[in-house]
Amino acid sequence: MSDTVLIPGGRDVRASLDRAADDESGVDAVVVACPPHPQQRGHRGDERLTAASDALTERGVDCLRFDYGDWDEGYGESTDADNAVAWAVERYDRVGLFGFSFGATVALVMAASRPGLAGVCALAPTARLNPDVDAVAALDGLADLDVPARILYATRDSTADWKPVVERARALGIETEAFESDHFFVGRSGDVGAAVAAFFGPRLRGE
Repeated sequence: MSDTVLIPGGRDVRASLDRAADDESGVDAVVVACPPHPQQRGHRGDERLTAASDALTERGVDCLRFDYGDWDEGYGESTDADNAVAWAVERYDRVGLFGFSFGATVALVMAASRPGLAGVCALAPTARLNPDVDAVAALDGLADLDVPARILYATRDSTADWKPVVERARALGIETEAFESDHFFVGRSGDVGAAVAAFFGPRLRGE
């Protein structure tokens, strides 16, 4: 089951809240999912986001997939993510953050400013969106805040500048997981969803 949500803030941000199968028993955990680049047809219906949502809801975790507001060079999009997390924090006891590509970088940067998050999982992050949205620097912030993180990447990814992120994550002892795939994880969405759910399960459901 999915509900449409309007995210409060100064920008037009709409989201889909996918509810877990056991929602009637009272779900207290959610993952906020950040889509890929909006100027490259990135949106909340992206198949990597929906695969993650399907896997999460099957394990009793809600998922909030949102669309960014008007393009703003990564700045407004980061604000959108922060507002979506704020919406989730008001309604759930435990909140995780996930993103793909552009959205993965947004997720890492936002997580580094929110010490209360249960974890962040970034799929194929690129190192930097602009001078202030820097995934590599965000990893240091995550380590300082002790926010659990995992970086998922594709070994044949020639689209995102992912190597600096993975290298820094390994240096900090942050978990990384490689997929034999290209940037778009063609034919691997189910595997991606399973990996995301496996990361968040112990942190959001105590599995």
